[in-house]
Amino acid sequence: MPSDFALKTMNAIHRGLLKVTGGRAGWKVANMPVLELTTTGRKTGRPRSVMLTSPVREGDALVVVASRGGDDQHPAWFLNLRDNPDVEVAVQGRPGQRMKARVATADERERLWPRITADYKNYADYQTKTSREIPLVLLEPTG
Repeated sequence: MPSDFALKTMNAIHRGLLKVTGGRAGWKVANMPVLELTTTGRKTGRPRSVMLTSPVREGDALVVVASRGGDDQHPAWFLNLRDNPDVEVAVQGRPGQRMKARVATADERERLWPRITADYKNYADYQTKTSREIPLVLLEPTG
């Protein structure tokens, strides 16, 4: 499983790519759109940003997968938004937008998970590495 250091390094490299290319590269990974999710740190109360892929949309909502590479622990960004669902999301060509995050219901996950894993097999592989059910999170515009 990726260490915290490895995950932070990958995020820093990703941000660096966006910066040096003026945003012309880095907004797609493995044919998935990339977004920047900013949560409020559950311990610090400070903004915390992470680059994530969004394999599917559900209406106006962007869907992200809290896989952490199949680790047995949830990613920190997931724990942050679980405690405070008010987030900011930036996508290519648009400034950050306030959104509300929520974990997919059992019915939503049952419907969305096969769509995600059909196109992006890595998520199915991640699920086999952990006993926890990997949560799906819907990021919904707040108005």
